[in-house]
Amino acid sequence: MLGESHALLVDFPEYTDTILALTTKNSEFADSARRYHELDTEIRKLELRNSPTSDDFMHQAKHERSVLKDKLYLQFTKA
Repeated sequence: MLGESHALLVDFPEYTDTILALTTKNSEFADSARRYHELDTEIRKLELRNSPTSDDFMHQAKHERSVLKDKLYLQFTKA
């Protein structure tokens, strides 16, 4: 769905405490989470505004967000 938030706390509310703890205690996790949320926000804004952008750019941004989400998911489910 266009414009839908894919924030970690929205998609994985059952891991809220773990995600928040990792964000404060693990700088690598915090940096990856910050980049993930920046991408998610940028993608959502482009979709909601129907802003002109190339398909390649949107595909690359969504791919990067997906890779980061997988990486973060592995980290907070193992914590």
